[in-house]
Amino acid sequence: MHISEVLKKKHPAISFEFFPPKTEASSTDLFQTIQHLVPLKPAYVSVTYGAGGSTRELTHDLVVKLQRETSLTIVSHLTCVGSTQDEIYQILKKYDESGIQNIMALRGDPPKTQKQFVPVPNGFPYSADLVAFIKKHFPNMGIGTAGFPEGHPDTPNRLTEIENLKRKVDAGADYICTQLFFDNRDFYDFCERCEIAGIHVPIIAGIMPITSRKGMLRMAELALGARFPAKLLQAMTRADSDDHAEKVGIHWATEQVMDLIHNNVKGIHLYTLNKSKATLHIYDALGIQTFDTLQKQD
Repeated sequence: MHISEVLKKKHPAISFEFFPPKTEASSTDLFQTIQHLVPLKPAYVSVTYGAGGSTRELTHDLVVKLQRETSLTIVSHLTCVGSTQDEIYQILKKYDESGIQNIMALRGDPPKTQKQFVPVPNGFPYSADLVAFIKKHFPNMGIGTAGFPEGHPDTPNRLTEIENLKRKVDAGADYICTQLFFDNRDFYDFCERCEIAGIHVPIIAGIMPITSRKGMLRMAELALGARFPAKLLQAMTRADSDDHAEKVGIHWATEQVMDLIHNNVKGIHLYTLNKSKATLHIYDALGIQTFDTLQKQD
């Protein structure tokens, strides 16, 4: 189903994100996770690329497998990193032939050997160019793009950041899915700035529950612009074990989700890290078993 139709039918649209497994064991674990989460009836699920486009084939294999073996609506990530326009066209053609109708179009992070993103010859310098390319050659595909409530790490000028985002929407993006954030005020401010800039597509809030102190440090090290509110840091500091820290992180994410739903957000995208526990706990805390029961409560 085209993402535009999904977002019209399901409000708020709660979706999940997975990354492609690198080993047979992790592949088995992932499909167990998916089996646990499929009964929740997510609006859609997305599958990422690794850094530097390192898991391109794994991503393709996973989305095709999910498309073939489940009833889920699949969104496949696609980045500009390391690919020419011809290579991107062939990837899109394969997706189209496999029934994959939706793409999350991103510039992507550079490989570890590069400090800055450098497009390959005959590649795409910006994600707006990738969006326009998809729209031109595969006009029936749904296209998502990324937003950064706490600011894009490569664009300190917040005015320029919103201008760049509008270019992606004007090029044909159907919706925006945000990077993770931990203070909903940042998300609401971002939405208001989008409205002022003339950006009117649905904006999906990206939520990643912290499941360990090590995981929180990892988020900070990835230079994603993640800002940890003092109250969250205080709660994590008080945690006397990783199990307690996980409960703190899940509780914080649950409070975020409840507030977002209360404020009529268009959608919530849960970064699962290929685990089901946090997502299941959030649904349980909301008092719902599936997305359908949330709809009935509305």
